[in-house]
Amino acid sequence: MQTIPKNSILIVDDTPNNIRILFDILHEAGFKVSVVKSGEMALEKLSFIQPDLILLDVMMPGIDGFETCRCVKANETTKDIPVVFMTALSEVEHKVKGLQLGAVDYITKPIQVEEVLARVNAHLALRNTQIQLLQEISDRKQAETQLQQTLTELQHTQVQLIQSEKMSSLGQLVAGVAHEINNPVNFIYGNLIHVKQYIENLLRVLQYYQKYYPTPEPEVKSEIIAIELDYIIEDLPKLINSMKIGAERIREIVVSLRIFSRLDESEMKYIDVHEGIDSTLMILEHRLKSNSSNPCIQVIKKYGNLPQIECYAGQINQVFMNIINNSIYALEEAKKYREFTPTITICTEIIASDRIKISIADNGPGIPKDLEQKIFDPFFTTKPIGVGTGMGLAISYQIITQKHRGSLRCISHSIGGTEFEIIIPLKQTL
Repeated sequence: MQTIPKNSILIVDDTPNNIRILFDILHEAGFKVSVVKSGEMALEKLSFIQPDLILLDVMMPGIDGFETCRCVKANETTKDIPVVFMTALSEVEHKVKGLQLGAVDYITKPIQVEEVLARVNAHLALRNTQIQLLQEISDRKQAETQLQQTLTELQHTQVQLIQSEKMSSLGQLVAGVAHEINNPVNFIYGNLIHVKQYIENLLRVLQYYQKYYPTPEPEVKSEIIAIELDYIIEDLPKLINSMKIGAERIREIVVSLRIFSRLDESEMKYIDVHEGIDSTLMILEHRLKSNSSNPCIQVIKKYGNLPQIECYAGQINQVFMNIINNSIYALEEAKKYREFTPTITICTEIIASDRIKISIADNGPGIPKDLEQKIFDPFFTTKPIGVGTGMGLAISYQIITQKHRGSLRCISHSIGGTEFEIIIPLKQTL
């Protein structure tokens, strides 16, 4: 049988003649051979070397072969080394005992060269195959780990690219709309002051005419009645005032759009968190108001006394947008199946003197426990196809945890409702 070179064998025997015979046989066959004369020495030797095979004599003074085998198999670092007993005992129970203790085979004494080489080569071949398989398994696991790591990094890169593109597109769109609205609104708002003054002047002249010419010509009187002049005089100032209020409202929306987009604020800076939340609510106000298909959603704000925080303002506002938008969707869906007052509660407070906590909670149906751990995974969504991409919360998680050294967690309450808890340090630069 073909030998396997460079394998190491440990001989444990207290008989010099047996040692000499075995050493000569195995050394000549090309094996690396070590020798000890007792079980105690064998156990000590095994703390320094890792042989591929142990030839173990049964009958030895001190620790016998059975006890030595038991100790070898009980040790985590040596338990896989195959043990072949060498015995002159012919009783079956001794052979069975050795196999039960973990030995793989036995060699009978007196020693026969052909038997020793045959058994040694057979078990070393099995041992080499086992080691090779274990190595292949280890390599495969390592490759799988690297592949999973690469996949995770790829997903993170995709999220970052999508986030960057989304924020860029959204910021440009919002800033562009705000700019386009701002100019005509400022023109209207500025001219309303003059219009109001002109109308007041005209009405004052009209009052003088009515005072000094109380009886107009029939044709004039007929026209006064037709246009309901008294009503116009009463309602026109109110109309001008309503137009002024409407223009101011549009200007507020434009300011909110600019605050939300923060297109010119790509660097970290100190901002008012409440201003960012309010601007987000302003943009989503059309979804918070009642309409033919959805009820009015009540927003409760419990703002604490917060200092300004250092952050990427546009990105933080995007987190508010994603979370509040999800809450609105959940409440709209829940309203289809039960009657209740849909509510979003936003609380802010300072904690531990160096961090703030922002809580955005709704009283919708909540999130199933088995899905809580998945909601921040990229592309995971509970929304129907075409409604959600599964990127909003994944992007939000990355913004808070990686870009701002904070934490974002989802809490689904047993009584119903979902709460998103955001914790951010007051300062990002150390």
